[in-house]
Amino acid sequence: MNSNLFVTKRNGEKEAIDLEKIHKVIAWAADGLDEVSVSQVELKSHIQFYDGIKTEDIHETIIKAAADLISEETPDYQYLAARLAIFHLRKKAYGKFEPPKLFEHVLDMVEMGKYDQHLLADYSQAEFEQMEAFIDHSRDLNFSYAAVKQLEGKYLVQNRVTGEIYESAQFLYILVAACLFAKYPTNERLKYIEGFYDAISTFKISLPTPIMAGVRTPTRQFSSCVLIECGDSLDSINATSSAIVKYVSQRAGIGINAGRIRALGSSIRNGEAFHTGCIPFYKHFQTAVKSCSQGGVRGGAATLFYPLWHLEVESLLVLKNNRGVEENRVRHLDYGVQFNKLMYQRLIKGESITLFSPSDVPGLYDAFFQNQERFEELYVKYEQDESIRKKRIKAIELFSLFAQERASTGRIYLQNVDHCNTHSPFDSEQAPIRQSNLCLEIALPTKPFEDVNDPNGEIALCTLSAFNLGAIESLDELEGLADLAVRALDSLLDYQDYPVPAAHSATMGRRTLGIGVINYAYYLAKNGVFYSNGSANNLTHRTFEAIQYYLLKASNQLAKEQGACPLFNETKLSKGILPIDTYKKEIDQITGEKLHLDWETLRENIKEYGVRNSTVSALMPSETSSQISNATNGIEPPRGLISIKASKDGVLKQVVPEYRRLKDNYELLWNIPSNDGYLELVGIMQKFIDQTISANTNYDPSKYEGGKVPVKQIIKDLLNAYKLGVKTLYYHNTRDGADDSQETVDEGCEGGACKI
Repeated sequence: MNSNLFVTKRNGEKEAIDLEKIHKVIAWAADGLDEVSVSQVELKSHIQFYDGIKTEDIHETIIKAAADLISEETPDYQYLAARLAIFHLRKKAYGKFEPPKLFEHVLDMVEMGKYDQHLLADYSQAEFEQMEAFIDHSRDLNFSYAAVKQLEGKYLVQNRVTGEIYESAQFLYILVAACLFAKYPTNERLKYIEGFYDAISTFKISLPTPIMAGVRTPTRQFSSCVLIECGDSLDSINATSSAIVKYVSQRAGIGINAGRIRALGSSIRNGEAFHTGCIPFYKHFQTAVKSCSQGGVRGGAATLFYPLWHLEVESLLVLKNNRGVEENRVRHLDYGVQFNKLMYQRLIKGESITLFSPSDVPGLYDAFFQNQERFEELYVKYEQDESIRKKRIKAIELFSLFAQERASTGRIYLQNVDHCNTHSPFDSEQAPIRQSNLCLEIALPTKPFEDVNDPNGEIALCTLSAFNLGAIESLDELEGLADLAVRALDSLLDYQDYPVPAAHSATMGRRTLGIGVINYAYYLAKNGVFYSNGSANNLTHRTFEAIQYYLLKASNQLAKEQGACPLFNETKLSKGILPIDTYKKEIDQITGEKLHLDWETLRENIKEYGVRNSTVSALMPSETSSQISNATNGIEPPRGLISIKASKDGVLKQVVPEYRRLKDNYELLWNIPSNDGYLELVGIMQKFIDQTISANTNYDPSKYEGGKVPVKQIIKDLLNAYKLGVKTLYYHNTRDGADDSQETVDEGCEGGACKI
């Protein structure tokens, strides 16, 4: 390399580039890695050097050169680039590679207002020194390049205006643990801090964006998902809008249930005026969602829910459609359309669906969620009542419109409200589930409220994390990990702030958690089984049985110690009814796997002591946080062995885990012949998961005549999903002919909010 170039130091002085120093850093980063070349990185870097380059820019040039070399043939460049990035990051944060002592670091950060001052009030210097002994800063070198870039972009405490970074990853992990176990007795909390720190820093437990970015800072709102139900009054609509703004500004993803809003032309004030219908109010919610960015971590996003039988449904289904004018479109929300058994029966029988305004049919809207027999009885009665405004449409036409809009936008989602209520921990008569969230994996009770300070309403929050299936050697490990995860998240419910009273009262009453999984695709590859051919069915049954069993067991143990959640009596669990009692029995036809764990003793213990948490499980997308663990996201098959993730932080290449050994075992998304095998696996998971699952449907037009996916195929998949007890369907993905490895990270559902 030519050394006739000069570098500009931080103080403005110029000196000759020291190529030997650069060589040593690259060689350090390459140590122990396969098929990486120090000289290749140097060569690629040198091409981009110029006279007067800043030292900081040299670091970034070398990092970029290494990252550009990541390929299927040379996947280890992702670790070389990551180590160089960690070196650079620590130099920026601390002025040197070695991190400071934990106690000194916390003192400085509290003084700067970057860390919550309670850390110094809750812990002594001696305890910080004990925590120091738990920290293993060398774990920073296990990150992939994509992980380091996500840490820099979203998780590490920083000044988002100037770009200054103040910490490295192991401080993040130890201080999240310290915050969450601060209220535990002093004689046992360090044991939990060490256990939780080890679990999250070795990637066995994955944390969502709001927790990683926020816990230890003065901002105290970490629930990933917020479910807000709107009533049919101006006061409730305005209160809903106000709650949306408060929660979007605090990093949460929003689910809005607007299904009660009456239809266009309905009578207002005893006939004094016509109602303007749903669309103006949906626009109002869209404005609220987009009014705030989420602390620079992500943009606001929401999914809005309404029933298939709403009188305005034909207009509502096309709200995201690119055709039409601004006045009749609301394109920056996503939509969840609500179905039940009666809607599917009308389709199968070739009959019609009757549309109503909820305001004209007393009791029908509530029965839709609470009691399916009562709903059908009322629905048929109102269909026959000629005095009620209504419209009939052939079920096949309505389902076809839904399928077409779902296919063209990818983001018209589906909720089977009967499954959400019959196969749920909640008693649907006392605590019905009337909506899901942004990413379609949360199913919790909500109640509308007339005023933002009204504590009688119910805003549901869900606090998330995930087990990394790829990092677990035996299902027995889940017992200890479940105990740590449930304790940590349950503590977080008391630790965080609640900007809206209806969220505080609901959370304290139900104490809901949603613990899911990441790295499922790697887990299947590691075990030599596949999505499409049924070979993964039994393993999936055993795995999700263990997950749900150990989570419920942990929550039951916590109830013994700290008391059951106050609204335990509104759950089926209080009557000894467990998920293994209410699932769709069609699942027994696709797996003969028996139950392996002692559910009967657990049932008796739950009846006696209760559970601390009304819900414990949900399967979220985990798009961004899975990258931190170098894991495949959620339960999805990868699109390519190398995924190119485009986000606001740039384009990042991520290689699937154990690429060299397992590359032939990964079943890539577009190689899967149909949705059938995947939906069977989702159905098996749903047997145990107490909330719901962010499950996608995927279509390759080239597999169909004329290069077009038939509407009847989409409808067939909806019916199959319903038959298998699937509660919700999230994205509709269509192969578009672009590079299959290309994937765009959706910043909206990041925890997001609920992509955790």
